Amino acid sequence: MHDIASQLHTWHAAGRPYAVATVVGASGSAPREPGAALAVDADGEAVGSVSGGCVEGAVYELCRAALESGAPVLERFGYSDEDAFAVGLTCGGLLDVFVQPVTPGADPGLDAAVAYTASGTPVAVVRIVDGPPALLGGTLAVTADAHHGTFASFRLERAAVAEARAMLSAGRTGRLVLGLDGRPCDPSAEHTVTVFVEAYVPPPRMLVFGAIDFASAVVRIGKFLGYHVTVCDARPVFATARRFPEADEIVVDWPHRYLDTQLERLDGRSVLCVLTHDAKFDVPLLERALRLPVGYVGAMGSRRTHRDRTARLREVGLTEAELARLHSPIGLDLGARTPEETAVSIAAQLVAEARGGSCLPLSATGGPIHHDPTPPPADAPHAA
Repeated sequence: MHDIASQLHTWHAAGRPYAVATVVGASGSAPREPGAALAVDADGEAVGSVSGGCVEGAVYELCRAALESGAPVLERFGYSDEDAFAVGLTCGGLLDVFVQPVTPGADPGLDAAVAYTASGTPVAVVRIVDGPPALLGGTLAVTADAHHGTFASFRLERAAVAEARAMLSAGRTGRLVLGLDGRPCDPSAEHTVTVFVEAYVPPPRMLVFGAIDFASAVVRIGKFLGYHVTVCDARPVFATARRFPEADEIVVDWPHRYLDTQLERLDGRSVLCVLTHDAKFDVPLLERALRLPVGYVGAMGSRRTHRDRTARLREVGLTEAELARLHSPIGLDLGARTPEETAVSIAAQLVAEARGGSCLPLSATGGPIHHDPTPPPADAPHAA
């Protein structure tokens, strides 16, 4: 829902009813991840996407039907062996889609969720997507210190808020199966509800150290991947908005000194790209960076530069385990030469690290194309 938050807020503020279809489960080669959404208003206008095209038409009609009936619905879409051109995912994946009709002002939890997501405030949007009909569609908006909306069961609500707050802290979106008393349950158990939690947090950060020509291409591809990108260099003649118009922030400071000021803004999703390949900048910076709980630290340079840099880092006390976290030379072996090609090799490594990719050609591997450690529960509904 995050991608269409601005449009939903506009409809909401105007009091226009609409229906939101959200991917709440995906497996196999499904093209979109949980949280992807398509919304349709009372006039038939549509925004967003749940599948990149495979089942958009069918989901659009489900939204129109939900607007008429006022009832939420959970639907599964998958590949049809009998008719590959039938409504389904011919790529072979499975999508569980929850469709919820929305009347602005009728649900305090949903009202708060739309307002928070539109303003960029970190919030976990919690919805009951499967279970007793009377509970279906219940919504909570959970922040770090408050929540809005209620569930029919207080114990279920209390448990959902606690779980959502933990998922918000980790920036994680996913499903929970809870008993009506709030206890975690096996998906096959009776008298349970499936709760879908969408965590809306600020975009992950990319810190690019070194305002060189390669950095400009890395900034552009970082923005394309959805990062909040900061360029840092101690040389004011190079660290300028004119040279890096796509950057969210440009900082003139020594890299290690700036990093020391950012510790509270970094997390496990943050990536650090050290492109200076100059020991007086790199060593004090990497000495700190490799001890932080960030997702990725990469450093540019030749293999000779890498050996020299590693020796210097050992001298200042870094352990072998800490050094093993350093991706150097940075990027994958694509044969890249130009700044743009190098940026692609760095981006490919970032995606592989985040998603658990093998870095091999897909034609040389078997199994699912999309890595999916959490398949949908076996008792989820199937499309007709």
